[in-house]
Amino acid sequence: MRDVTLPIEARTLAADFESFFRAEYRSLCQALVLLVGDALEAEDIAQETMTRVLERWDRVGVMESPAGYAYRTALNLQRKRIRRLAVRRKRRFASVPVPDIATAASDQHDVRRALHQLPDGMRAALILVDWLDMDTEEAGRVLEIKPASVRVRLHRARSALRDALGETS
Repeated sequence: MRDVTLPIEARTLAADFESFFRAEYRSLCQALVLLVGDALEAEDIAQETMTRVLERWDRVGVMESPAGYAYRTALNLQRKRIRRLAVRRKRRFASVPVPDIATAASDQHDVRRALHQLPDGMRAALILVDWLDMDTEEAGRVLEIKPASVRVRLHRARSALRDALGETS
């Protein structure tokens, strides 16, 4: 077997991506768990996201916010997954009832359930800003909406969560 040595530029790009991966992968997975509600699906989406980022790293690595690109890619993959599931459901002409686990759930489960009751746009804005500490400008770029729209979604999402969890402000 031949020893293959990569050119300096390729080694630098690979090292840059590896640093990016180490810095972002865990928080991407955590954000996706909140978004999709299942750790295995979240990890699948995160892996697919990082694969796509790596394939385009020569362009993504020089972007102002490679992490923003990764989160936008992950959100797009999640949307694609939801559309695929909706098509599957329509084809089967049946819906699977989701059991109500609210009475047996801990506070953590109550919060997750409340998060999943939020519309996708509100949930995504909340996760990007409150969980991943993005400002509304960056979250707006990721979601491809104006920062003011992010702030509106945040306000509505936080109010809905307070109502769902029975908290008063």
